[in-house]
Amino acid sequence: MIIFTDGSSRGNPGRGGWGAIVFGNEQVTELGGREENTTNNRMELLAVISALEFGGEKEITIFTDSAYIVSGITRWIAGWKRNNWKTSTKDDVLNRDLWERLDVLTAKKIIDWRLVKGHSGNLGNERCDVIATSFADDNPTDLYVGPKEKYDIHPSAENSLSTTQKPKTKGRGYSYISSVDGVIQVHRTWEECKKRVHGVSSAKFKKSFSPENEEEIINEFTR
Repeated sequence: MIIFTDGSSRGNPGRGGWGAIVFGNEQVTELGGREENTTNNRMELLAVISALEFGGEKEITIFTDSAYIVSGITRWIAGWKRNNWKTSTKDDVLNRDLWERLDVLTAKKIIDWRLVKGHSGNLGNERCDVIATSFADDNPTDLYVGPKEKYDIHPSAENSLSTTQKPKTKGRGYSYISSVDGVIQVHRTWEECKKRVHGVSSAKFKKSFSPENEEEIINEFTR
């Protein structure tokens, strides 16, 4: 099974929406929903949760443009649970209710988490963005449910990067975190981060030096 997801909020917090595409063996199902007072990160999480609740297969590839989700589920969550849902700085983990739901849903599945760049031409991600923003605006687009062969988008690994494939460069920071209009991304090089924030007056960015420091910065940017 292949899943694409995205979340959106008009303000952080504000009106929010989420979208997902679930590719089964023969059928494609688009999903979407909304909340009145929420955040972008909660909508990103809810998109993944809803898709996993819909599709029950064991082996799944999930494409998301949320570094918060990929880092959280693959690196941070084990420490959060050991520390009774506290971060490395002893703060309460944000969105704990959704992280606990996601933890249960992923416990017995084999999931390949793939982080894609938002608004970069990945058709699955772009369609999920359309769904999410339409629900956030309370004007939901029509959702497709039907056979694969009649669906305009075909699942592909193009423009995606598995979290296990990201290079680490000796002597540099562990990662670079940027926030533009409340949307957070994690970059492996300064060049990638600079390209996103250059000339954007509202952008925030920081270098991290460890997984724990990366978590702290993302939590700082989501407050």
